[in-house]
Amino acid sequence: MNSDFLTPVKDFLVANSLLLSSKSLAANMQIYSQGEAFPDLKGVDIAIVGVEEDRNTEDNFGSGEDLHHIRRHLYQLFIGDWNRSIVDLGNIKKGELISDTHYAVKDIITTLLKKNIIPIIIGGGQDITFSNYKAYDKLEQTVNLVAVDSMFDLGTLQDELSSRSYLSKIIMEEPSNLFNYSNIGYQTYLNSQEEINLIEKLNFDTFRLGEAKNLEIVEPIFRDADIVSIDIGAVRQSDAPGNKNVSPNGFYGEEICAIARYAGISDKVTSFGIYEYNSAYDSNYQTAHLIAQMIWYFIEGVNSRAKDFPFITKENYQKFTVLLENDDPINFYKSNKSGRWWMEINLIKDNKYKRHALIPCTYQDYIETTEQLIPDRWFKAQRKMV
Repeated sequence: MNSDFLTPVKDFLVANSLLLSSKSLAANMQIYSQGEAFPDLKGVDIAIVGVEEDRNTEDNFGSGEDLHHIRRHLYQLFIGDWNRSIVDLGNIKKGELISDTHYAVKDIITTLLKKNIIPIIIGGGQDITFSNYKAYDKLEQTVNLVAVDSMFDLGTLQDELSSRSYLSKIIMEEPSNLFNYSNIGYQTYLNSQEEINLIEKLNFDTFRLGEAKNLEIVEPIFRDADIVSIDIGAVRQSDAPGNKNVSPNGFYGEEICAIARYAGISDKVTSFGIYEYNSAYDSNYQTAHLIAQMIWYFIEGVNSRAKDFPFITKENYQKFTVLLENDDPINFYKSNKSGRWWMEINLIKDNKYKRHALIPCTYQDYIETTEQLIPDRWFKAQRKMV
């Protein structure tokens, strides 16, 4: 870990944490503080990392500042019945150039991923998602990205990297490790019809805000994610005013916390980011408080992981084979451990998409298949593997 990229947590936060309950989160985690040795990462499960970079944000400058408001609320929360080791590594400093910051983000996250530590990234513009994605290069695996956002952030090919164009940079990056992108909670009037059509043409998964509020439908999307990126602007202004581009419509606070928990429960999610927080617009630091609770719910989810994704063996699963009239049968698997469902894509050969051969789904997908209605998510996955 190159600690030169990081600045310690502010002294007053560390001092205040000493006054908190022994059951508080602050009292049960390592905190990188001034004058102390860099934390020992051996045995650590989760690392909180702030990012002070805001120069690529679209009309939301200041999103890399004042992250201590989030930490102040987070440290005060009581821990759950957890057995996870957590560390707060402070903030990644704003580099002389924007590219310097992105390099540092990629380096830090790569190191954490190699140590099987889940990074929770707070602060900065959502363009940081690009560096998060690039951190997976050395893992030599395809990646599923889920963005909780009111917009697709495609931009144009001519645009420089920004919080409104990072997705096109990920899609066009060579070599491409992106297997699937999913958007949860987009609002149609904030996205051009051309962007909506392009996303559909690329066989990506999208759920409008009204659909996404039925969390049972979107839960399988998080179960198949490697990276989860949340624009705090996806939450309605009344619940999270701390973003200059916030909308009156969006998720409620309890809904975004449930989403964070779904992300944590997923056995495949290995990095989680909450971006675009701007304290200048945060009435009574309400958004900072909400983000702290989102982090708490994500950690709660990680601690509750069932580890039931059937990577190799399919023991402890019930297998259901649905015979189709004009096609090959589709196998479904139900976990005896959690009751969750997967459906199987039959690969022609053992290729790089092997880890995507089992697609998370719902019981309703199984029922529809028995009625000869093949789920849309199966078709999209099959087309990506051709």
